[in-house]
Amino acid sequence: MIHLLDAELLKLRTTRTFAGFVGISIATSLLVTVLVAILTEPTEQSVLFDVYASDTSSFFILVLAVIGISGEWRHRTITSSLLAAPDRLRFLTAKALAFVAAGVTLSLLIAICVAAVGTTILSIRGLPLPDAAALVEQVVRNLAVAAALAALGVAFGALLRNQIAAVVALLVVMFVVEPLVVALAPGVGRFAPLGVLPIAAAGLPPDDAGLEGVHMLGATTATLALVAWILAILAVAAALLVRRDLE
Repeated sequence: MIHLLDAELLKLRTTRTFAGFVGISIATSLLVTVLVAILTEPTEQSVLFDVYASDTSSFFILVLAVIGISGEWRHRTITSSLLAAPDRLRFLTAKALAFVAAGVTLSLLIAICVAAVGTTILSIRGLPLPDAAALVEQVVRNLAVAAALAALGVAFGALLRNQIAAVVALLVVMFVVEPLVVALAPGVGRFAPLGVLPIAAAGLPPDDAGLEGVHMLGATTATLALVAWILAILAVAAALLVRRDLE
């Protein structure tokens, strides 16, 4: 498994797509941080979520994971990958772990950049800074969400295989289906795995995410629900992977 994981991490490190997504994720997170820190006046109570929760890594690692696993079929590298690792379940596990590691690393990198830039701007403006313990707790939650969505992306991409269909389906579910479910049935929508659950797991205020009418789950419960989604979709994807032809 270690060799498989090393191989998957090497694929990530040496692809331009990964580098591009990393750059965009860091840039968008810092842009939000800079704009909020300069154009608003966060209070002591709101500064943690207003400035320091500007982490877009979970969205980008989710999309990247879908592209990464489904790209094995699009670029026809799945055959050589499975020749090197005939056990398809181990291959899927290594792929998921690689993207989980990438998600955690990216989220941590963003947290460091956001903390440095946000603290500098707020200090210059004489505005309040967040409590250090609360900031660390928020960073840990963001890391967990990034890891969870990375695994979810691998499961989603392995389930559909077709790269374009998988990305389009992901965006439709995230920006159309889930918001409709949340609006029409908030009690059901609070279990949505791509939007509401990650927000709840990160401990973010629902009002800031436009979820005023949703009774959010607690951070721990939301994390467990998100893990349940991941395991369920991974189980289906793994069963299909074992039975499907490679072409």
